[in-house]
Amino acid sequence: MKYSKATNYALHTMVYLTLAPKGKSVGVDQLAEVQHLSSTYLSKILTKLVKAGLIESTPGVKGGYSIVNRRQISFLDVIHAIEGQTSLFHCSLEHEGAHNEDCLIENVMNEAERKMMDELANRFIVDIAKEVEAAKKKKDGNHSQ
Repeated sequence: MKYSKATNYALHTMVYLTLAPKGKSVGVDQLAEVQHLSSTYLSKILTKLVKAGLIESTPGVKGGYSIVNRRQISFLDVIHAIEGQTSLFHCSLEHEGAHNEDCLIENVMNEAERKMMDELANRFIVDIAKEVEAAKKKKDGNHSQ
């Protein structure tokens, strides 16, 4: 199983925006530069995050993007914004011209997917941002000695 590069960039963008000072918008060029992406490509990702209500866009010279609700955004929220909400596995066998609802393999795969989704729903971007801040402070503290 593999998520798209867009999901990878979206998750990193969300952490970066969470670390930005409250009330400060970050421009697409700055966000793209940090991740070594084109602004055009990142703009498409940001549009999906805005549509999902995870970030907001402020137009104008000092405009950019900012987090809507720092505390409540889960990994799953970001993944669904980029990837959609389709199931990862579908049984490839058909039984008597219709989908076999008793596909034991699909049942196992769906249960595993539910557990993964539960885990991702309970992991929050803000928690990762706090870990990033702590690691940065520790690193900066070691360099100042």
